[in-house]
Amino acid sequence: LSVRRRRRTESPDDAMNVTRMPCDPGVTGWNAVLPAPGDPDTLRGDATADWLVIGGGFAGLAAARRLAQLQPGDSVALLEAGRIGEGPAGRNSGFMIDLPHDLSSGAYAGAVEADLAQTRANRAAIEFASEMAQEFGLPEEAFRRSGKTNGAAGERGMRHNLAYAEHLGRMGEAHELLDAAQMRELTGSGHYLGGLRTPGTALIQPAMFVRGVAAGLKSAGVRLHERSPVVELVRRGGGWIARTPDGSVSAPRAILAVNGHAESFGRFRGRLLHVFIYASMTRALDAGEIDRLGGAPRWGVTPSDPVGTTVRRISGAGGDRLVVRNRAVHAPFLKVSPRSPARMGRSHDKALAARFPALGGVEMEFRWGGRLCLSRNGAPALGEVEEGLFSACCQNGLGAARGTLHGMLMAELAAGRRSDLLDRVMAQGGPSRLPPLPLTALGAAARIMWQEWRAGREL
Repeated sequence: LSVRRRRRTESPDDAMNVTRMPCDPGVTGWNAVLPAPGDPDTLRGDATADWLVIGGGFAGLAAARRLAQLQPGDSVALLEAGRIGEGPAGRNSGFMIDLPHDLSSGAYAGAVEADLAQTRANRAAIEFASEMAQEFGLPEEAFRRSGKTNGAAGERGMRHNLAYAEHLGRMGEAHELLDAAQMRELTGSGHYLGGLRTPGTALIQPAMFVRGVAAGLKSAGVRLHERSPVVELVRRGGGWIARTPDGSVSAPRAILAVNGHAESFGRFRGRLLHVFIYASMTRALDAGEIDRLGGAPRWGVTPSDPVGTTVRRISGAGGDRLVVRNRAVHAPFLKVSPRSPARMGRSHDKALAARFPALGGVEMEFRWGGRLCLSRNGAPALGEVEEGLFSACCQNGLGAARGTLHGMLMAELAAGRRSDLLDRVMAQGGPSRLPPLPLTALGAAARIMWQEWRAGREL
């Protein structure tokens, strides 16, 4: 990567001016419990590179790592608007899920053949993430293949789990149904009537993972600039120029790895649904509280109903804590109130008390919201959207696994490396068009409210 003195030039009429920046409300506990990072390397001045990646989440980091593998002699520049670990990747619930997990449906499963194909793709992404964790020396807390459990709190949830177990049987996938006693042994909670355990999910500490990967990439020669939001992206002279407030990067080819923020770059407008999901993390539990809680020191429970409550117990950096996630809002302009984490957090307090009544008096220390991007038809926003510009966006609520998958595959597409996996993922097509915004907003809000009401005890 070469850097030269900054020059100001006129922008052509077809420049993509990025006039809005998404918000990331609240402080993500995943990042807050880690040691403070060093000063960011903010882009200053003009630079050139062989490859440009925009976005430092799961997709952007995977794309940068795959480019470094495929084009070892080329220079790679990555621009991140904020700090690694503070954005959506560091707000993720930390499940790299291998099996079908459609958040927009009333159940996780779909057609068997489609779900088998998606499972193979997800596992390729998890393997890629595992290789990064090993190569960059990440601790087990950052990435651990420990499986997950679908927890059922009511009869409806039990029916969901039984139906899903039958579907997994048709797929030939390993699974284990747990009764209430086994769920109490795992979680320390008597709230669950049963569970469905599957072994293939990796549980990650998301901020630790992305910060560790970013550090590894920098050591490997990737030029990574934080607090360098792209405010303009323009095609010129057969390549792309990304301008930030204090500099620019010019490259022949660029990968846009910004999930729903792609609309701010003029891409996929009217085709992406933007949703915020909220989470809270307790303060560190003391020895007496840990004894009263019981259960295993580390586990992850997803709800049997897709819109129910996700719960994780963590042990490591920051001590022993519980993380609770539920409640969603549609946010078409990528903005929500700064007060929304506190407001939604009342639901987290209620969910915590219902599951762990012995922990009365344990407060939430951190509350935050995280952005998801969904499409109406469940398709990602991938491919070469303009000559030399590739999109690795719209993970449909599964940012850890599919973000990693999309980043690695778009790097392969940009580098001209075809594969059966790339062809299968690209065969999904693109996001379908949404109804006009007023109808989309009303429909999304009504559907979220109905799904949350229907979830009952699972919420």
